[in-house]
Amino acid sequence: MRISTLMALGGLALALTACETRLRGGQTVAEYCANPNNSDKAVCQLSVEINGTRTALADTDLKLSEAREIADSATTAAANAQATADSAMDMASAALNAVDDLYCETHTINQTNIGTCPANLKVMSCTQTRYTYRAGGPSILREIDDEKCRFHDRVLEMRVRCCTVSNNAPSTASFTDDVAG
Repeated sequence: MRISTLMALGGLALALTACETRLRGGQTVAEYCANPNNSDKAVCQLSVEINGTRTALADTDLKLSEAREIADSATTAAANAQATADSAMDMASAALNAVDDLYCETHTINQTNIGTCPANLKVMSCTQTRYTYRAGGPSILREIDDEKCRFHDRVLEMRVRCCTVSNNAPSTASFTDDVAG
């Protein structure tokens, strides 16, 4: 259910609470709204969306008690949606804080089919960036894991993205190209 639908149903709950004392026990919302003196009341101007169909509450045969049950259900659903949204915001904030601790670097490796990262970093991505058709054209990436990436054939140039999560950036370790023999 969309948040706007939940908000509309929440508004419906508030309006029904406000007019509940004015409606007689057996009177329907449609009967109440048929009175010209009540046509400008909030309950008569509200619409309800049920299964994708939008209907004015005043056009229904709902009794006040039935409308009250719908409003209570909508209030509960809106509270649950708000709790879910709050939880999602907390998770997003935690993820953004974790990004502050992320350290990445990109290494360019030439004339090989295997790309690796320094010992304190893990391979995140591996892309062939330069090739010639005379040398065989684009190669197929056969394997990628935390330790290395491997192309089917030797490539002219690849870029390996290496990352780690830590509070401090790693010291600049010497990086050596792996050359396929």
